[in-house]
Amino acid sequence: MELSSEDALRLNVLIANAQAIRIDENSMTVYGLNGEQEMKFPLSPTGRRDQYLQAVRSMLSAMVLDSPGGYPVFLRRWTRMGQIDNDQLDRLLKLGEPEAVMAVVCARNLSDELARRAWWCAPYAEHARRMLESPRVVAGSMGKVLADYLIEHLPFETEPRDMLNTVRLVLQGDLIDAAQQHRLWESGARQKTYRIGFLETLPDTLPEQQPARGELPEIADVLTSLNDNPYALQLRKLLDAPGQSFLAVALDVLLNPADQEVASALFNALGRHGLALRQHGGQRELAEIDTLIDHLLEKDPALQALLAALPQMPTEIRAMLRLAHVSEYLLNPIFGQTDAVGTLMQEKIEPVTLPLAQDIACLRGQDPQSLQTGRRRARGAGRRR
Repeated sequence: MELSSEDALRLNVLIANAQAIRIDENSMTVYGLNGEQEMKFPLSPTGRRDQYLQAVRSMLSAMVLDSPGGYPVFLRRWTRMGQIDNDQLDRLLKLGEPEAVMAVVCARNLSDELARRAWWCAPYAEHARRMLESPRVVAGSMGKVLADYLIEHLPFETEPRDMLNTVRLVLQGDLIDAAQQHRLWESGARQKTYRIGFLETLPDTLPEQQPARGELPEIADVLTSLNDNPYALQLRKLLDAPGQSFLAVALDVLLNPADQEVASALFNALGRHGLALRQHGGQRELAEIDTLIDHLLEKDPALQALLAALPQMPTEIRAMLRLAHVSEYLLNPIFGQTDAVGTLMQEKIEPVTLPLAQDIACLRGQDPQSLQTGRRRARGAGRRR
């Protein structure tokens, strides 16, 4: 289908002057952006609307990318992987093509200015999340704009994965102020998924700090005397207020994750918190981690020095080592056989989550066995209801 002469002329002018172009298919209007100025003109279809819009995009593609057939198929395949050549990004925003905008927002080296243009083209939450993965956007003027949008629309998100990613991304740097962060934290009391975003981004500076474990003043000098001992450093971190706060939140979420992605994210956050102690990754069973810990206890002089200095804490030290080797790989054998979510998923992963919860309780100075009793009572009450 050929374009009307009037539309063809206007598109030529728009291509020459606009930095970005978008098409409103409902009103059949083409918009152009030049700096802060917006231009627009209504289309005058000469046939079916869908065919006419395809002709418009074909003309834009031919003029901008020298690709008369429209947005190239090979580019579509790479769009969401951030593999587009950065030299093409500004041109992609002049195609009026949604997938081309997605290619730009997923680009690895997206600039603040291109983020501004892409946001004008398609202000969607998924685009905002993708762009906030770019350090240049986070540091630029668009970072706060995108974060404010995501915070405003977070209550309307329905997918736990999107909630988690939104919280994780907006907590970067100084994208949100203290009041926004406080409201987000308070909302996490009801929506536990939010709290995992805090564990990932602010593991040592959580808003609601727990007191240090009571024994810490008594053993602080002993831990300090073990200079440059990574195990002593990590144990002190876990027993101090930031570590106790991290463990308290992790325990709150661990027994009731919303779905498989949330559970996997929590396991990864637990492992990253003790990453300095990790010897090998990728264990798929707790038994494999325990075997590795037994080997470390026999062979690692730094670990043996810590045990000798604190003979009253062998259980805490072992719990610390186990948590350091946790990752989503522990869940893969279970998730590979089920797509369950909610309460059913929580029951299926309990052989993994309950021992880890007991490790956390041990590090917090609580009775690990009380967790198992509490879980049994909760399940029994749930079945009676």
